[in-house]
Amino acid sequence: MIKKYIVRLSDTEREELKAIVKKLKGSSQKVRRSLILLKADTEGPGWTDAKIAEALACRIQTVENLRKRLVTEGFDTALHGKPRLSAPREKTLDGKQEAKVIALRLGKPPKGFANWSLRLLADHVVELGIVDSISYETVRQTLKKTA
Repeated sequence: MIKKYIVRLSDTEREELKAIVKKLKGSSQKVRRSLILLKADTEGPGWTDAKIAEALACRIQTVENLRKRLVTEGFDTALHGKPRLSAPREKTLDGKQEAKVIALRLGKPPKGFANWSLRLLADHVVELGIVDSISYETVRQTLKKTA
């Protein structure tokens, strides 16, 4: 089968990839991408996708995707990956809501309690209508920012 995306590395790119592999510099993903690109290079070994996948214990689709990314998006994107454009999840609290939670924590706890617990604080935030629902872990992370 004729490859649509052919890996042709320059000498500087090849040396950079070899240095990463030799020193195991960077994340494991970066090292694996370096190995894949070195093995897929037409000037180098020129292995098939199946052989690369078998040698590096990954899927053939991974090798194909990396080839495509190198050709279409460039060397740096292929090696380092794309940065996320947004967080995987929206924030539960905005700045004003966080301020209200912190202010509530600094105030006196309800009658019958000596201190605020995270669960008590989370329940109270929902009762006051600051947010519809919130976990005590979100409350903990919000309070940890100020500590």
